[in-house]
Amino acid sequence: MAITMTAAAQEHVARQLTKRGKGIGIRVGVRTAGCSGMAYVLEFVDQAEAEDEVFEQGGVKLVVDPKSLAYLDGTELDFVKEGLNEGFAFNNPNVKNECGCGESFHV
Repeated sequence: MAITMTAAAQEHVARQLTKRGKGIGIRVGVRTAGCSGMAYVLEFVDQAEAEDEVFEQGGVKLVVDPKSLAYLDGTELDFVKEGLNEGFAFNNPNVKNECGCGESFHV
């Protein structure tokens, strides 16, 4: 089981951690929400918990709890810019359906 990041995502997270002045990476998870059932959650993490899985790429760590990893296995985290908008994109092979607004998904 694994999660990967594109070079753009690695660079963005590294810049944000530098601005923040602390932290080892970001926590990636899922929660129940939205029309389709699940939504992605991202937050800075200063220290991983004992049960967490940690994936490191380019000096940046992705920290995932075991329950979320079941839904995120094989996911690639990207950072994209489209016109004036920018943000993370999840390329998740487990997604079977997404809501129309793009805020939630179903596996």
